[in-house]
Amino acid sequence: MNGICVVLAFVCVGLGAIGIVVPILPTTPLFLAAAVLFAKGSKRFHQWFLSTKLYRNHLEDLVITRSMTKKSKLTVLTTITVLFTIGFFAAPIWHAKSVIAIVAAAHYYVFLFRIRTVSEEEKARQKAESKRREKASA
Repeated sequence: MNGICVVLAFVCVGLGAIGIVVPILPTTPLFLAAAVLFAKGSKRFHQWFLSTKLYRNHLEDLVITRSMTKKSKLTVLTTITVLFTIGFFAAPIWHAKSVIAIVAAAHYYVFLFRIRTVSEEEKARQKAESKRREKASA
């Protein structure tokens, strides 16, 4: 069972890495799934994943504080909008256009209504508090 979890985790990491460039693949959920699968499958691989640049750049702040700054959200949503617009107009059939529109709407829903927006100062305070609690429990 552990081996299966590790293999599935590497598949999620690979798909998540592709999702950084290809907007139709959801990067953050795939990396979260990889973190969970690594944790279940192997302590060593889990520690390795938590130390990677992929995790630190795309998940660490979100996992620690469960929030994003307005600037971060705006950057992500601007990138998503540009890429989905290109994909929408490049898609030759209406089925593909429908899928792109649904995925774009889902992205907007998650970023606008499910992820809390905080100020830069609050984000830094949350992160510092979380790291302080981590050190105290270790």
